[in-house]
Amino acid sequence: MRPAYAEGSDGVYAVGRMDDRPGQDDSEDDADGVRGRLRRLRWRMSGAWGVPVFALTTLAGTAILTTRPIAGESIDVVGAFLLCGFANLAVLAVLAPGGGWWLRRRRPQLPRSVAADRAGSGLMLGVLALFTGLGLLHHGSVLDAADADARELRAVRAYLEHQAPPEYVHNIGRESVWKQSDVQYRTCVPGNDPRRHLCLYVDVSGPNPTISVDPDQRPNSRVAGVDSPGRRGG
Repeated sequence: MRPAYAEGSDGVYAVGRMDDRPGQDDSEDDADGVRGRLRRLRWRMSGAWGVPVFALTTLAGTAILTTRPIAGESIDVVGAFLLCGFANLAVLAVLAPGGGWWLRRRRPQLPRSVAADRAGSGLMLGVLALFTGLGLLHHGSVLDAADADARELRAVRAYLEHQAPPEYVHNIGRESVWKQSDVQYRTCVPGNDPRRHLCLYVDVSGPNPTISVDPDQRPNSRVAGVDSPGRRGG
């Protein structure tokens, strides 16, 4: 009796036995069939990590990017989810086949589908690690931006309390901030006339913020636009 090997449509090798002796006991063939089915099941289970790893890395990456953005000051949940999902899809479509080919060169006994699944899973974990590393490296810039925002707002409110007309003092806390660069802001406070705000240019590049009044009293929503990414407030 000698072993027989056949490759199925899913790339999984089945192992059976060829009968060399007439009248052989069928129980041995049944045992060989069970071992073959177990072998195929083991291959299928070892090559079924792609979907759970995709879901895990997409969700974990979304959480990481919303708390440790890799660029800018923040990213919303939807944007982070889409970025992680498309990154994983790109890895599976472009890199996983090549990674599977490389694995099969090192381990020829691996079925093609199992090799591609393992390569894709490893690459998606690599993308998650990359996002984590980039987020940690960029976190210092996020903290610097938050500190600049806090300094700007403190300077504006101190100006309003000591130098602004009463109609604007009453609206402290309703500021509209347009961040024009890392260190330059245009902050407006509404008064009695909703079309005429007190608008201040603030520069926080030095140790003490500098403030100048903008003669243009149009609110930031009209000057910068409602959808300006650097605008906050009304």
